[in-house]
Amino acid sequence: MKCYRYLLILISLYSCKTEHSEDLDSKIINLLEQVEGDFAIAFQDLNRRENVFLLNENEQFHAASTMKVPVMIEMYHQASQGQFSLTDSILVKNIFESIVDHSTYKMNSAEDSEPSLYTQIGKQMTLFDLMHQMIISSSNLATNILVEEVGAKNITASMQRLGAYDTEVLRGVEDQKAYDLGLNNMTTAKDLMTILKSIALPLGETTQDQIAMIDVLKAQEFNDIIPRFLPVDVQVAHKTGSITGLHHDAGIIYLPNGETYVLILLSKNLKDFDQGTLTLAKISKLFYEHVTALEVSSNK
Repeated sequence: MKCYRYLLILISLYSCKTEHSEDLDSKIINLLEQVEGDFAIAFQDLNRRENVFLLNENEQFHAASTMKVPVMIEMYHQASQGQFSLTDSILVKNIFESIVDHSTYKMNSAEDSEPSLYTQIGKQMTLFDLMHQMIISSSNLATNILVEEVGAKNITASMQRLGAYDTEVLRGVEDQKAYDLGLNNMTTAKDLMTILKSIALPLGETTQDQIAMIDVLKAQEFNDIIPRFLPVDVQVAHKTGSITGLHHDAGIIYLPNGETYVLILLSKNLKDFDQGTLTLAKISKLFYEHVTALEVSSNK
């Protein structure tokens, strides 16, 4: 187990610490020290901009399915530029090219979290419906179709425009030749926070495209991390990602009283996947308790 206690000093440099935040630091470190793995956290309270928590925020992680959020953002960007409409239809196919040598490969429905889409191969579906399945059920088949449609380089360029300079989308998923060579989609906790903040503006400043993306993220079907221990009236617009030894969740959390925050929880090299997942869910609850405690204090 990695020792995280020395990072308490570094964390304290990011913002003026209150009694609440110092207690949060200690609780998070205690949880992480009980799990074998590597972790990164980025938290930003959108009601109190000085309330920030960053841990290993610049460390590179395999993006796994969190890269599907950049794909969605690029789709809305290209639609806004008139390149297509999200109501346009596209052929559902299952043949893709490796970025290594352009050899072709197919996706395996048994290894996809959304196998029902494979029954639509050879038929037409709207770009929006494919995007919806890519996000809420994390369909890998939909993802590869859409990455090919909008272009991996364009997705990366869009993230750079947002200020997510360490995020790179090289390819779709299940490109085994690329994976074997270490050619993976990469990101950091800080970048994912930047990406989600770009669609989490206050309601009065939010565009229709941002509202639409948030609604899709709120329909997420995988809720083992950020929402797991939160009250049912808390809304979470988020995207998870997992591969062997790795589990992520990146979300915007909306409390009933109007409090909003962005939370990114990344992990890799997990010896015990379930324990790592549970630990991240407990950390999510700590941030919820932290924000609600600050709200109570400010109202005294």
